[in-house]
Amino acid sequence: MSTPTGRKEDTGYEGNFRDHLGNITRDGKRLKIYPKRPSGRYHSARRVVSWFLLAFLFTGPLLRINGQPLLLLNIIDRKFVFFGVPFWPQDLYLFMLAMLSMVVFIVLFTAVFGRLWCGWACPQTIFLEMVFRKVEYWIEGDAVRQRRLDVGPWTREKILKKTLKHSVYFALSFFIANTFLAYIVGSEALWQIVTDPPQEHLSGLVSISIFSLVFYGVFARFREQACVMVCPYGRWQSVMVNEDTIAVTYDHVRGEPRGKIRHAAEGQQEQGEQGDCVDCGQCVHVCPTGIDIRNGIQLECVNCTACMDECDHIMDRVGRARGLIRYTSLSAVEKGARRLFTPRIVGYVGVLTVLLCAATYFFSNRAEVQAVILREPGKLYTELADGRLANFYSMKVLNKTFAEIPVEIRLEEPAGGEIVYLGEAAVVKPQGILEGRFFLALPKDLLSPGRTDVRFSIYAGGQLVGEEVSGFLAPHDIGRK
Repeated sequence: MSTPTGRKEDTGYEGNFRDHLGNITRDGKRLKIYPKRPSGRYHSARRVVSWFLLAFLFTGPLLRINGQPLLLLNIIDRKFVFFGVPFWPQDLYLFMLAMLSMVVFIVLFTAVFGRLWCGWACPQTIFLEMVFRKVEYWIEGDAVRQRRLDVGPWTREKILKKTLKHSVYFALSFFIANTFLAYIVGSEALWQIVTDPPQEHLSGLVSISIFSLVFYGVFARFREQACVMVCPYGRWQSVMVNEDTIAVTYDHVRGEPRGKIRHAAEGQQEQGEQGDCVDCGQCVHVCPTGIDIRNGIQLECVNCTACMDECDHIMDRVGRARGLIRYTSLSAVEKGARRLFTPRIVGYVGVLTVLLCAATYFFSNRAEVQAVILREPGKLYTELADGRLANFYSMKVLNKTFAEIPVEIRLEEPAGGEIVYLGEAAVVKPQGILEGRFFLALPKDLLSPGRTDVRFSIYAGGQLVGEEVSGFLAPHDIGRK
């Protein structure tokens, strides 16, 4: 296997390429990859998708639904908003169902389409290939010029280009870090942090600087190793894909045996058993992870389609049909057909359907207001001037909505009691928690010796949102009249 960095001579891994990373030598040194600038119909489609996703990412903190953020992940204050709907830690069960559904969906999607997510929608790939790599091509040129610049002496031109590139890299990293911060604290809070004097937010400035350096390190230096060495998704695919999985695949039936095009004296190609692959190596030169797709599906392949475009260019030049490297499956290549609804796929679909139905049911029945009423511990009872007995209770009401809600506590059983609030009227602020106290007065003839169960109803905005059962303590020698 050869690459733009001469990896064939450096690694010696051609015979057992699946046991080693192609961008690391036998002595553990990293081989820097200089991928050729990609072009073609698939790259154009990926560029459009990337523009849309980047626009969505950077405008997301500014978008509002009914006056609320599109997405807010305020871990510090434990407030979360998804598409304008607020969620709280009390909704953890919904989060767990959503995460389980997402995991099963990823397994199902990967089993059918391979690592399509990695090449088309993963933020790491989009930022690296569609932002930072474009800046590199713009400043330093294509792969040949980049390699020549790196191995050349430190001239004035090299210093200027390297300084400009890394300055732009850090500026982009700082902007990306601030964008992610806006999803955590909100765009309004971020704007206040930006406009206030730096000394008022030193801890935040230090944190955002650290995150910016991390982003800079990933996209300026670490690069494809984040996909190959860090991201677990590439390793998961080994147990999720099979011969029916659609992925970027080399058609070895059509392409082998590969070989250079040889011409007769008349300029026509010699006839023989040679396949369509002309062994030009362009699919390797354009690969951002430095693999040879002709060796089959590999951990490092992120399905970016760069090799597909490059191979189509070569096929056009030599007058052969496109699609030698294409989105297909091993079964389709070898047998001419593939099965979509395998027992495993049907099982994944069934599990995902159950999870989505459960999540939909619980979400549609999610209470927007939750209340807890507890009898205050350490206190028995109080006898009022009119002869009735009173017990004190504490209540906590959580408002998950963005509206101010009046709360009313009503006694359902036993009938004939009176609730007296201690303090201000029970009104819960938007996304707020109300903690209050009240006492319940009951005539003695409604009470049993020791403990009597009482049932409260909680009304928010005039609608019943819950019921709570507690106890009412009375003397043991009390009797009904």
